[in-house]
Amino acid sequence: MYIVEPRGCALFQFYTLNKIAYVAVKSSKETTMQGARQLMKVYVTRRIPQEGLKVLTEAGVCKVSMWDSDEPVPRAELLKGVSGAHGLLCLLSDRIDTEVLDAAGPSLKVISTLSVGFDHIAINEIKKRGVRLGYTPDVLTDATAELTVALLLATARRLPEGVQEVKSGGWSTWKPLWLCGYGLSGSTVGVIGLGRIGLAIARRLKPFGVKRLLYSGRSAKPQAAEVEGEHVPLDTLVTESDFVVVSCSLTSDTQGLCDKAFFSKMKSNAVFINTSRGTVVNQEDLYEALSSGQIAAAGLDVTTPEPLPTDHPLLTLKNCVILPHIGSATYSTRGIMAALSANNLLAGVMGTAMPSELIL
Repeated sequence: MYIVEPRGCALFQFYTLNKIAYVAVKSSKETTMQGARQLMKVYVTRRIPQEGLKVLTEAGVCKVSMWDSDEPVPRAELLKGVSGAHGLLCLLSDRIDTEVLDAAGPSLKVISTLSVGFDHIAINEIKKRGVRLGYTPDVLTDATAELTVALLLATARRLPEGVQEVKSGGWSTWKPLWLCGYGLSGSTVGVIGLGRIGLAIARRLKPFGVKRLLYSGRSAKPQAAEVEGEHVPLDTLVTESDFVVVSCSLTSDTQGLCDKAFFSKMKSNAVFINTSRGTVVNQEDLYEALSSGQIAAAGLDVTTPEPLPTDHPLLTLKNCVILPHIGSATYSTRGIMAALSANNLLAGVMGTAMPSELIL
């Protein structure tokens, strides 16, 4: 048991038992009202950054149960933990389906996900039950855009290959065409999905001397003028772009969008980048396109499944750079995400307006 001494008027007690953390919080005023108001039970499916835990503990209205590990909560523990909960704070890797909702019972008022995406949650089911949903848009835009540009450059300029050559002794002397890649200067870049993150990516790519910035989507975006973006049909984007960057949401229309037909339309020297969702891409078709030389290279921060099995064919290819879904992985971004998730959760259990609620 860990006890933190009072700070101001708040007393915090932190208990750890079998990887489940329990946090009970009372202010001096709360102590006098102990019999008048019951603390709300909330369940957190993973150890979250301290910024989020601080929000929950200092509110003085919640009894927090948390799976105290960086690894996903086992299914049985999740079902046990949500029982009787008023609020649930989950991650993108947690499958929140009918079974979980049934285990929580009618007390559940709100689900807060520490993510922008919400395809891991049974949306229709929570809508039917009147459960509110909070999420974390906007706050990870810059971090994801930075990672996308880094991945594009690493893939196009073959940086992982270069590092490996240095380590393995393959670097012998300067050679005119050794480890040559593709540059952004004078190129055409196509962004599929010019939303918040897509626009942030485009802003960062333009200073590299990109000649044309194409984007596709249901309609033209007024903000595209900032990056001189041209709204074009998807086929035009795919066939004319030197770099194709996928930054769209996962919907029924985009699932499996990047398939054999898609890759067959790309230039043979084109580079494909995906930092949206793994299921937007048919990975078998991508492997064929890369191994046959149909396209030059690919960089992925998202895959299906996650983590990708170590024996997956894509991992055998030198022209495929795969990252472990770290688009938002900066200390500041994850801290802000945790705080926003916690504030969404608190608002939900208290029945007030959330900072960021998905209207169902």
